[in-house]
Amino acid sequence: MTPEPVLDFPLSRRADVLPEECAWLREKQPVARVRTLTGDHAWLVSSHALAKQVLEDARFSLKDTAGAGVPRQYALTIPPEVVNNMGNINSAGLRSAVMKSLSPRADGLADQLRTRAGEFVEALLAEGPPADLRAGFADPFSAALHCRVIGVPFADWRRLMSGLDTAFMTSAHTFEGAGLNWYKDLGYMVERLNAPDVPADSLLGRLGALREDSESAHLTDEMLATVAVSMFGAGAVSTSSFLVLAVLALLQHPELIGYLREHPERMGRAVDELLRWNLSIGDGLPRLALEDVRLGDVLVAKGELVLVLVEGANFDPAVFTDPERLDLDREHNPHLSFGAGRHFCPATGLARLHAETALSVLADRMPGLRLAVPAEQLVWRTGFIKRLPERLPVLW
Repeated sequence: MTPEPVLDFPLSRRADVLPEECAWLREKQPVARVRTLTGDHAWLVSSHALAKQVLEDARFSLKDTAGAGVPRQYALTIPPEVVNNMGNINSAGLRSAVMKSLSPRADGLADQLRTRAGEFVEALLAEGPPADLRAGFADPFSAALHCRVIGVPFADWRRLMSGLDTAFMTSAHTFEGAGLNWYKDLGYMVERLNAPDVPADSLLGRLGALREDSESAHLTDEMLATVAVSMFGAGAVSTSSFLVLAVLALLQHPELIGYLREHPERMGRAVDELLRWNLSIGDGLPRLALEDVRLGDVLVAKGELVLVLVEGANFDPAVFTDPERLDLDREHNPHLSFGAGRHFCPATGLARLHAETALSVLADRMPGLRLAVPAEQLVWRTGFIKRLPERLPVLW
């Protein structure tokens, strides 16, 4: 008999406090039955070992979670016909175009990012405190990176970022605005794909060149633009959310800002720890069982939904010494914030460059950074794929 759900999922939307259910789940029911937003049942996996097993086992599919009639975390916000099309846009040329565009070693990229970060800090300093670090720094800085990578004008960043508020909503039911929002952004990317000034070394430039490749000739402009829309959305929302919460973590441990300023050579290790500590992944990483698979003491049946609770895995004391301590010099740090297995995030290098640049500039230029409001007064967004404060008011 399949057990009844032990709790409703997702957990708390606050990202400054580890949900209290994590430790209980990991210790008592590391594979627990839960009820999702849509009312479907799923298995929630909360230990590091079992989470890694799910993410690395090809019998647990990410692609099939978008199929018709399967249990879901929440309703699709991408139109079904687009989901079907995305299965047809794979080719060696396309994979190469994406991976080249995601390289953190692109000519001039690191310098350009540092310059952009400095400009946003200058604007905040000129405005004076208090200021919203999310609106004034994290969002435009993340947009700047992805506009550069995709090959769209930075002048359009507000229009592109505003679409993400709808694109990444989580709802129990489909809603009209989701489809309209998708096709609005898709139309924009089709226009940019065919613009005469698209940079040749950008994603859109490389995608446009694929139309001359016989292997990719079947790909329409809409299919190619779908890749660009998806990459901008997933990349910008993830990097901005992480950066906001990384800064918030540092503000709650103010001595660590000085540590980063004094030890810039340890920034890479510090970013890894902030990634482990980060609670921005507001929902479980979804996988659909393609056959019966045993997870610990539970037999997951073919067709059942499995959700990986990243914060459960990343705070597992079986893997991390003193996991509830933010240790910017932590040596052993096999966190799962970028996933694992076949779907390990391909933009990890780019994401690290983004975070290291932002945090180093903030530590250098705003060493007195601190919260302008009590932490308990922050307003946390609901119904969104990320845990995210609506604003991050700061002083310096």
